[in-house]
Amino acid sequence: MAIADEVQRVGAPLFRWARVQKREYTNGEARPLGGSLGAMGVYSSLVAAGAVAVRASGRQLPERIPLGDAALLTIATFRLARRLAKDPVTAPIRAPFTAFQGASGPAEIEEEVREHGGVKHAVGELLTCPFCLAQWVGTAFVFGYVSAPRATRLAALTMTTVAGSDVLQFVYDSIQNGALAPAQGQGDEQS
Repeated sequence: MAIADEVQRVGAPLFRWARVQKREYTNGEARPLGGSLGAMGVYSSLVAAGAVAVRASGRQLPERIPLGDAALLTIATFRLARRLAKDPVTAPIRAPFTAFQGASGPAEIEEEVREHGGVKHAVGELLTCPFCLAQWVGTAFVFGYVSAPRATRLAALTMTTVAGSDVLQFVYDSIQNGALAPAQGQGDEQS
């Protein structure tokens, strides 16, 4: 029991300080600082474990990443992060943490975090934010690129192809909705 008492004695001022910081930061709003701290801990642990695994495998880090591969991974990260955060098909992943609000754009939905404060709130914010998810997805792609470059390029190519297809869908819809039609009265002025 002496160790537990010592931990409590040393930790008590730190926990008091953390409570004061949270109260002053949140201004009464339910912000998931503890959950966010946990998410950062999980991310950091996964990065550290990945680095140890790469090191243990004997793989060498690339001297540089070719521009084409960097672009491929960037576009794939964008597309996969957005797919995870906004796609109706991936809603079951977000459902334990969010509530459906409605459509937010073509083939995308809007969701709201279900619980306010705590770990579920932090996870809900992460899963509904494509900008936040991009950090995790991009890290996974980079570790994949270092560990299995050919397979990672293939997976990234799939997501990049989907992103290109999305752009073409928007262009097609714009054309169908008259984006290339002459403006009203444009040909009438020349007489």
